[in-house]
Formats: sequence, C-alpha cells, structure tokens
Amino acid sequence: MKKSRFEKLIKEKRLFLDGGTGTMLQAMGLKAGEASELWCMTNPEKITDLHKRYYEAGANIVPSNTFGINCIKYDNYEEMIKRAVECVKTAAKEAVGGSNPEERFVAMDIGPTGMMLEPLGSLKFEEAVEIFAANVRAGVKAGADIFFIETFNDMYETKAAVLACRENSDLPIMVSNAYDERGRLMTGATPQAMAAMLEGLGVSAIGMNCSFGPDKMLETINDFTDFASVPLIFKPNAGLPKVVDGKTVFDVGPEEFSQYMVKVAEQGGTLLGGCCGTTPDHIKAMVEAVKDIPYKLPEKKNKTIIASYTHHVEIGNEPVLIGERINPTGKKKLKEALIAEDIDYILGEAVKQEENGAHVLDVNVGLPEIDEPAMMERAVREIQAVSDLPLQIDSSDSEALEKGLRIYNGKPLLNSVNAKQAVMDEVLPLAAKYGAAVIGLTIGEEGIPETAQGRIELAHKIVEEAAGYGIEKKDIIIDPLALTISSGQKGGLVALEVIKQLKKEGINTILGVSNISFGLPKRDLINQVFFANALAAGLSLAIMNPGSTPMMDTYHAFKALNCYDENCLKYIEYAEARAEVVETASVKADVKQAAEADKAALYGGADELKTSIIKGRTEHARSLAAELLSGSQANCEPLEIINSFIIPALNEVGADYEAGRIYLPQLLMSAESANAAFEKVKEKLPKSEADTDKKVIIATVKGDVHDIGKNIVKVLLESYGFDVIDLGKDTPPEVIRDEAVKSGIKLVGLSALMTTTVPAMEETIKLLHETDPEIKVMVGGAVLSPEYAERIGADAYSKDGMEAVRVAEKLI
Repeated sequence: MKKSRFEKLIKEKRLFLDGGTGTMLQAMGLKAGEASELWCMTNPEKITDLHKRYYEAGANIVPSNTFGINCIKYDNYEEMIKRAVECVKTAAKEAVGGSNPEERFVAMDIGPTGMMLEPLGSLKFEEAVEIFAANVRAGVKAGADIFFIETFNDMYETKAAVLACRENSDLPIMVSNAYDERGRLMTGATPQAMAAMLEGLGVSAIGMNCSFGPDKMLETINDFTDFASVPLIFKPNAGLPKVVDGKTVFDVGPEEFSQYMVKVAEQGGTLLGGCCGTTPDHIKAMVEAVKDIPYKLPEKKNKTIIASYTHHVEIGNEPVLIGERINPTGKKKLKEALIAEDIDYILGEAVKQEENGAHVLDVNVGLPEIDEPAMMERAVREIQAVSDLPLQIDSSDSEALEKGLRIYNGKPLLNSVNAKQAVMDEVLPLAAKYGAAVIGLTIGEEGIPETAQGRIELAHKIVEEAAGYGIEKKDIIIDPLALTISSGQKGGLVALEVIKQLKKEGINTILGVSNISFGLPKRDLINQVFFANALAAGLSLAIMNPGSTPMMDTYHAFKALNCYDENCLKYIEYAEARAEVVETASVKADVKQAAEADKAALYGGADELKTSIIKGRTEHARSLAAELLSGSQANCEPLEIINSFIIPALNEVGADYEAGRIYLPQLLMSAESANAAFEKVKEKLPKSEADTDKKVIIATVKGDVHDIGKNIVKVLLESYGFDVIDLGKDTPPEVIRDEAVKSGIKLVGLSALMTTTVPAMEETIKLLHETDPEIKVMVGGAVLSPEYAERIGADAYSKDGMEAVRVAEKLI
C-alpha cells in the first residue's frame, strides 16, 4: 500500500497536535450545556480562528470539531462534518507562522457514540460500525487527510471505529484512548492489549489522551513503548479541573506543561499535543521545549501477542495452554448442546476451563446440522461475556472464521490455514483484515509429509505467503501435527523434530497434544509423556484439556524445572490446591463430612446460583432461581435467596472489581445475572416485601449525550434492589427538579463526561438544593474528582459504578 504524506513524515520527525477544544470554546462564549459542535454551523469563524491559533502555535495536525457529531444525533451530520472540516482546511491555509504549511494535516475527529455495545449495552457491533462509517464517508468527501479516533474508553467500540475507517477509506488512522489511573480503559483493556489489536488492524499511530495530566500520563508511557512498534500519541490534560466564576479551568500552566512534555518526548512520545484545559500557549511552549530532543521512532518489536478485551498473552516465552473442550469432535454432550442451541452449556465449559488454568480458549462449533457461521458469532460474543481469556477462532469454514474474527473483542488467534494455495488465498486475507495471529497446519497439496523436513518446507511456504499480505513471521504459529502413534509409531518423533528446528528459526509452534494417543487405551499416560517431550523441544502452545490432572501436573512441574516459575511459587500453589482436592475426596466416609454433604445437597442449588451470578451466567442464574423457589432443588424462601446468595455474590464481585481482580464487563454481566435471579424472586415476594424505599433518580446533564457511565450505575443500583428512575441524557435541570418534586425521591445521581457540561451539572445541583435542601446529589464522570464535586456543591462523588452503589446506600 502506498504510504501517505503523513506516514512518510512521521518517520522523519516528531509531529504536534492541537490542544483542548471544548474548554477553549467555553472561554470564547460557549454556554453551559450548549453542544460545541454546533458552532461549526453557527460560529464557523470562531472555530476557524481557534484552529489557526493551534497551527500558529506549531501544531502539524489539527482535528475537526466533530467529536460529538454522528448520524444518530444529527440528521444533517454530513453537512456539519463538511463545515467542520472546511474550518480546519481554511485555518491550515491561512495560519501565519508556526508549523510549516507543507507539514500541516487536516484530521477528521471521531468521538465515541456515548453508548455501550452488546452484551454490556444495547448497541449492536455492526450498528456501531455503520454509525462510524457514515462519519468516515462524510469525512472523505469533505477532504480530510487523517482520521483521528480519540477519547474512546472501550476496546470494542474502538475496533468498530477502526473497521469503519478501513472499510470506507484508505486514509491513515490515528487512535488515542482514554485510560484511567490504573492504566486501563473503562472496560478493562491495558495499553498492551490495545497495542496488539490496533497494530494488527493496521492503524498508523496509537496512544492516549484526556483522563489526567501529564504527570500521571508519564506513569503509563512505558506500557506503550515496551510493546508498540508504531508512532505513539500523547495528549494529556492541563492537570485537574476546577470551577472559577462558573467556568472550568485547569491547574497546569503552559510552562509546567511543556516541562512534563519534555519527559514524554524523551520516553518515546512521537506525536505530542494536549487535551482538556490546554491552550495554544500550552502547545507553543511544548513545541519550543522539545525541539532539541532527538527524534526516534519506536523500535520494531518481535513479540507474538494475542489479546482479549482486558489483557494480552505473549507467545514464545513460557508455554501457553489452549483449552480444547469447546470443540464437538468426540464430545457427545457438546454436539447435543450445539444442535439444541444450549449456549449455557458452552458457557459452562468456558468457565470451567478458565478455572482449571487455561490461558486461551479454543472455539470450534463446526457441525453439519447447524448454521456454523451464525453459531460461531453467537458463541464468541457470549463466551466473551463470561470469560476474559483470549479466544482461538477455529473453523475450516471461511465464513464462520470471518464471523468470529469480526465480532471478537481483541486480537484473536485464527485456527487455521494450511499450505494449500486455495486455502491460503481464502484465509490469509481474513487474518490480515482482522489483525489475527494465524496457526499454519503443515498440510500441502499432497497431504501431510511423512518427514520433518517436508513439514518444515510447508511451514516456510506459509510464512512466505503470509508476508505478501503484510502478516509478519511473528504472527504465524506452525502446527507440525501430532499424528497418532497407533497407526504410525514415528508420528510423535517427527512432530518433535519440527518443533526443535522451527524453534531455532524463531517460529512458534502449536500442537493438539491428545491427537498423539488416538485409538489407544489409557490415553492420559501417552499424552502426559508426549506433552513433556514437546515442552522440552520448545513447544509454544498446547491445545489440551486443562481439566486433565496428569496434563496439568506435567505443565506445572515443567515450568518449575525450567525456571518459568520464580521460586516455584505457582507450582507450590498448584500442588497445595491439588492436595486439598485429594484430601476432600478421601474423607467422604466421615460422619461429619456426610452431614455437611447432606446440607450441601439441600442448598447446593443456591450455592450454584451464587456461582452463576459471580460468573455472569444470566440464563443459568434465572433458571436456578426458579428451581429454588419451586422447591425442586431446595426449600428456599425468597428473602433467604436474596440475602444469603444474591447479595453476597454481588458483594464478592464488587470487592473483586474494586481490588482490580475483575473489570467492568465481568461486573456488569454479574449484575445482569443478579437482576435475572432477583426478578424471579420478586415474583414470589408479597407486595409489601417487594416494594423498596431505596429509590433514586439518575440522569446525564444537559448538553451531554454520553450516558455510558449513567447506564452502568443504573444496572448496578438495580442489582442491589434500588428502584431507579432514569431520565436519560442531555437532561435539562428543570426536568430533573420536576421529577424529584413529583416522585418525592430524595436521592439524585448526575453524570457528565465532557468538561463543557460540568457547569450544567453545577446548575442542576443548585436548583435541586434550592427546591428541597433534603435532596442529596451524588455525581460522577470522567472529568470529575472529589474536590471538583465538592466545589460544585455535590453531596457525594463516586469514581465508578460500585462506589456509586456504596454511596447511594449511605445517602439513603
């Protein structure tokens, strides 16, 4: 593909972006709650002037004022985008001084929709892609040079925007996400996971913006520089916000900001700019401060990485285990579940394998009796709702592969391609489009070679062919094929020899380990020893059953013996857990244990309900609650189910979330499962017990259409038994006040994402308190802090959904 002017220039020198837009427009007269993007239509001369000031301050890349524009918000979105891009184009031509006019670029800014994608929200993935695609087409028509996807806090929505750009344009794509103080996106992704996915999708630059000031951003930079191979974007805020005379201002001035950005440049920043609170003066000071710092592009990393929506898994260091149980070959129950569309059985297998220690899950739903592409799409989506392990999308059907790859949230592992030309022509373009790592089977036009050399030659053919699609050797993983020794005794030795030779060449390998023993008795004996031999030969990944004790014994012992397990800590933990299982099994005859077993039988369904809620298995939780209430499993009273199982499950999940052991998707799926069980229980409660005095009004404030945070809070409050009146987004202060008066509710929750809408939040709080001093107002949102909340008159601040539940319970 021909390199753009931007892509050529970024290889030669550091480039600069603009600073804040919303906060600057506030200073120029934007009213509280007024949508800043409307100024492209009503005050284009002011927008153009702001862009000019940034070019004159030294910015090379200035994004259009289109962050809040899309086809679901504005019918005239195309005209608005055209006008906004024209403002930047005019500014680039008219700006005097500053950046070199030949080195100026017009970026089309793409902001998030403000909605959550399924399964956490109601927006379908393809709907999100089309929303962004409409913007992309309008941006191309308007004459943009670059697409700048910014301030997204969800990996999945980011992927939708990137695919929209790639499928509707050949312009360069820059992506900058908003990370929290833990260095993760709101839905859990790390910079490493984002880098893996975005580089695979072919974006030109990645990085971070907003959320916090340059001091905090410095703490996260190494997570990018250690993993990324593309230019890196850093656009911090000018510190923390505060309200002065009704205006939002920030506490880091141009000189202090520029000194921080010197450190950012020294640590590897290649595209530098500012976000909320930064001004042309900040950008000018930054450009001047970093001008003498030597420029260096990120080094090319030779890391093989796949990723889920929360974390990455690196392949090629210590061995990686792929759970094999979601594959109908030889599995009668799974076949029956697939034919019956019993997705809960599949989810149970996913959860079980994760608990048993798998690092990746294989997903193969290939049966002639079903619609495999449709089932693959559903299985991938639903498995990702209950497990954050990376997935291996496994099929011989290219349509099913594409369905799985497209819907997958992260960087997937594709299983598989082989050395047949027709198969490579069909599969490799899919791997390239969706940025997947690829498993290559050593099968050629004549079948599987008998010799190791023959299979190595096929491996080389796959690597060379993949390079033609831009797929690097590091993203090719070769399966030398473990043919059963029951039909050819050298099958294992040949596979081991291929592993050893490819290891020397820096090519990763994978095996379906249990294939080696097909047709033999006591297969675990053969599998265990062959697994040990393969690991010793340098096997990178093993497709195996993590529920097999002999196989897991081998794995943990190998890691301890080969210095993959520091101080043998994981081996000791595994051995102790294994001993507990054995000990438990050996005391069944004990009378006390028997009595406890009887109790477990009585309440086993309730305990299973708690586990289902924790794991986010919504339909399983719903059916278990119904069974418990009907008396088919245990005679549980409705309130007992709520107080002894549903609430403790939520508390456990909440504690894990607050400790950083799980992330927002798992939290929300658990809340949804609790709601499903709770609705069943409420059907059996007398009306006096079903009613609650835990009532709250929630809303996103006037001028702000981003209601993700508010919706998260709603789900969690309802799971804890609150009655929630949701007034939606862009809600005027008077509407919130009137609802509080009408309903008599004394607790109101307000959300805001954008700095330009915080004054509307302050106005709403003031109106509520003037109307009824007993009304308590809790606030949250990306631009807020406890101190900021106190300054605008809020009674309480919550940093996230779980804290909102705790705060609401205290205020009630």
